[in-house]
Amino acid sequence: MVTGAAGLVRQRSVQVVIVVWLASVLFVALRGRTVPFDWPSMVDMAAGAQLISANVQLLWVLFLIGVAVWVTRRRAVIDLASRAPAPATNRAELLWMAGYAAAAQVVGFGFGRVVGVYPISLHLPGTVFGISTYVSPVDVYAWVVYNVVVYACIPYAIFRARGYSNEALNLTSADRRQDLLLIAIILVLESAFELTFMPKIFALNRHQLLIGMPATFIIYFVGTSLPIMIFIYAILLPRYLKLTGSIVTTVILGGATYAVLHLFEAWTLWSSPKNVVLSLIFLMFQYFGPGMVKSVLTLRTGNAWVHVWSYHSLAPHVWLDTPLIVKIFHIK
Repeated sequence: MVTGAAGLVRQRSVQVVIVVWLASVLFVALRGRTVPFDWPSMVDMAAGAQLISANVQLLWVLFLIGVAVWVTRRRAVIDLASRAPAPATNRAELLWMAGYAAAAQVVGFGFGRVVGVYPISLHLPGTVFGISTYVSPVDVYAWVVYNVVVYACIPYAIFRARGYSNEALNLTSADRRQDLLLIAIILVLESAFELTFMPKIFALNRHQLLIGMPATFIIYFVGTSLPIMIFIYAILLPRYLKLTGSIVTTVILGGATYAVLHLFEAWTLWSSPKNVVLSLIFLMFQYFGPGMVKSVLTLRTGNAWVHVWSYHSLAPHVWLDTPLIVKIFHIK
């Protein structure tokens, strides 16, 4: 175990993450006493409390990664790099996807402002953290349609037309029984963690739960789970592995991509250099770790669906965001 940990720390990509993380913690600790984001669900906005929360979440992420590796330790290794094309084509497809992602973020920012109040990012305004201003059903519909079309339907159709099978896109299971076992274990652990620290769903009445939970599942499954699965874990992850030849670096790139695709979350602030830096730091704090877990689950199974069912659609979104959907749609 010590040898393995020492080997990890010697990897350049891990060293970069450690330096960036420590620098971010130092910046937040020194810049002031509070965090300026619109997060009504986070009762204590003191910078110290947020730093503790971010680092506890990172430790939990590392624990889940360890559990996933242990549960899958006897499974046959699936070489995701073999599912990516030849190096030259691989680099071209990665560049194309990077440009496409940048355009999708910018267009989503403008489209969200035109049809509603908020930019469109990979999470609905108010997700997990809540929001103090009004989110309308129109915002929800625009968010769902834009994300599923732009991040899921179009990329999937293009890569299928280029000749990639569902297996090459990590959308089939090599061992359903083992996949289900891993899904069950991660889902139970993550659900227990979330419901212990953010139990607001228990305040809803029976009718709100009966209507709100299925509605939340459908909305977030279509609006964020499918788009993220297709864009990052079906298409990009095998190409990252082909490019780098490193599982560790691929996991890190998967986490970084997941964070970057949330760039225009409703709570991010771009009004001053300090707020820009804080927004980027907290995007990393909130999404880098979960993105790494999703990467590990996909790499260990060769099946991008595993993270959807164990670590996205139900936990966290149904458990944490049903109160938001109940509020938006006035479910009594």
